[in-house]
Amino acid sequence: MPIVSIVPMYFSEREALVRPLSDCIRRTFHVTVHVRKPWFDPQFCFDASRGQYNARVLLGRLLTDPDDEQSRILGVISHDLFCPALTYVFGEAQLAGRASVVSIERLRNEAYGLPPDDQLLCERLQKEAIHELGHTYGLLHCRNTACVMHSSIYAEQIDFKSASFCSECRKSLDTHGT
Repeated sequence: MPIVSIVPMYFSEREALVRPLSDCIRRTFHVTVHVRKPWFDPQFCFDASRGQYNARVLLGRLLTDPDDEQSRILGVISHDLFCPALTYVFGEAQLAGRASVVSIERLRNEAYGLPPDDQLLCERLQKEAIHELGHTYGLLHCRNTACVMHSSIYAEQIDFKSASFCSECRKSLDTHGT
């Protein structure tokens, strides 16, 4: 059975977020899920001039996994991520590759001056993780606004979409992915 390794970095809600995330990934992709500690110092990916972590550098580090060169990897970090062309990203992934990463920083209500909502944070994290892992299976952004593969620029857009693939994306995933 295929494996997805979740690598939590820099956050204390590990149990509250990672267990439901693991279950969600297991059900969605029909894979075995392992939770692992990072094998590198994530601080290497920090860009002091931006005060954020470079998502692409982090993806490269996730790919240096010394113990497993076959499974997909999902890094989950509590700090803010960016890509060179964008101010911030919720996540980043290699298209049809192995590595993906999601930040919970901008998935938190507190990032927008709102009261904490742990349930909403958990739902957003699951949607973004499925979305980024979907890219590793070769899925592109979907035009269907309810599909988990629909692009999200704002947290509210994550809330409006489903945690599931539309029929077209699911068919593509079943045919080419899992």
